Amino acid sequence: MNREEFNDETIVSRNAASKPLKPLRKLKRIDNSSPAAPQYHGLHEAPQIDISIDEERPRRKRSPEPVQEYHGLHEKGWDESARQPEYDDEAEKVPKKKNSRKDVIIKITSVLLSIAAIVTLFLNMPILWYKKSGQPDERVSIITYFKRWQPTVDIEGELDKPQMNLNVDTDIVDDEFTDGLDLPQLIEGQYTVLFLGFDEDEELTDVIWICQFDIGGGKLNILQVPRDSAVPNYTYNPTTKINSVYYDGDYNVSKIQRVVNCIQENFGIPIDAYITTACFDIREIVDLVGGITMNIDNEIIYEADKRIPAGKNVVLTGEQAEWFVRFRTEWVQGDIGRVQNQRRFMAAAMKKILSIVKDEGRPKLYSYLNTIYKNKWLATNMSVEDLSKLADFGSTLTMDSVHVNMLPGEDAMYYASDGEVYSIYSIHKRATIDMLNEWFRPYQRPMLLSESNIIEYVSEYEYQYDLYDDTGISFEELETATEPLRDPDKSPAWKEYEN
Repeated sequence: MNREEFNDETIVSRNAASKPLKPLRKLKRIDNSSPAAPQYHGLHEAPQIDISIDEERPRRKRSPEPVQEYHGLHEKGWDESARQPEYDDEAEKVPKKKNSRKDVIIKITSVLLSIAAIVTLFLNMPILWYKKSGQPDERVSIITYFKRWQPTVDIEGELDKPQMNLNVDTDIVDDEFTDGLDLPQLIEGQYTVLFLGFDEDEELTDVIWICQFDIGGGKLNILQVPRDSAVPNYTYNPTTKINSVYYDGDYNVSKIQRVVNCIQENFGIPIDAYITTACFDIREIVDLVGGITMNIDNEIIYEADKRIPAGKNVVLTGEQAEWFVRFRTEWVQGDIGRVQNQRRFMAAAMKKILSIVKDEGRPKLYSYLNTIYKNKWLATNMSVEDLSKLADFGSTLTMDSVHVNMLPGEDAMYYASDGEVYSIYSIHKRATIDMLNEWFRPYQRPMLLSESNIIEYVSEYEYQYDLYDDTGISFEELETATEPLRDPDKSPAWKEYEN
């Protein structure tokens, strides 16, 4: 070894001594024995290769995780918040909030409104066929069908259109005129109902009232026609009385149409609708509304065991109401006295209707009408909607806006072809036309004498009296009216004996 090589080796040794020595890698001895068969891991799974190179490297220390003792999901001590979500989307779930009372009410209201909307839509769908005599068939909704429903029209039938000239006053009823009630009217502005009350046999119309609702003027005018009024051209009955027209009139038309034609052609009043009822149905109707309150001036004895006591504010039962409107025995003028007493009953009934609306409300009045319809205590060609509208209008009237007239005329004797003599009521034609023009033709031109079929049995120059030519009175005045004059000679003998 030369000097240079010695010096170099010496320098390396010194340098090595001054620096720490690196640890040598530890290599595992390779086993050269026969290799083991490779283990199969699946078609797409990579085989596990064990390459172990033990290398002592410094490792990063992890903070120790807190040990959580498991108590079970529903066991006390389990902290639900400490549970780690099993899936990522589970961690994103928002916890449900309890519904407040306001939210519940809103949801229920929304459901109910939705149901109501569906039901309303269904009820307004045109799914039913509506058929009416003289009109083409049409599809209507359930609501419209119910409104047009005429539950009692089959009893008397529909009315024919009048053949008379209506003589509408076009100066009042022009193309733009409307009364706002939308009823099936012959003349806009008015609606006229013929009311008939039958006897026990339902053949004679002993009560005949023509009720004209002046809708445009806010009034109600009633014409009372005495049952003995002579109308010889409209009945085959030898008495010629108007109460026989229904049963013995023109056989070519319906019974109700016979009376309607007679009224229209004699008095020039177009009839829009009718109401008929029997005397025994009056009992049910009066009892339904709780009776009719009236002042009874003197005891009324309909029959020995059928009496109405005298007194103020006597509440008539249905049975007593029937006796009251039919009583005629002791009146000086017989049937005329009965007609006069009936108007007192009408005023009391009107007051009762107004009190029902005021104290119990219109729905209560409608419920009464529904009960009357259901039990068929009356027959009418009016629909449910028509009757409701008319009831609404009637409930707005006051006692002084309802006026009553009786057909002008006088009593007379009629010698019939059968050899019998009948007591009739001869109509005063001129006085009748004057009264009709004043009260019952608000939207028609004045009626002429030649336009009426009235036949007088007592000529104008032979009148015995004109006591009944001006009998108009308002319901307000009828509230304090007294009973008609009585004839002491007509009092039954047994009544005198009792006294």
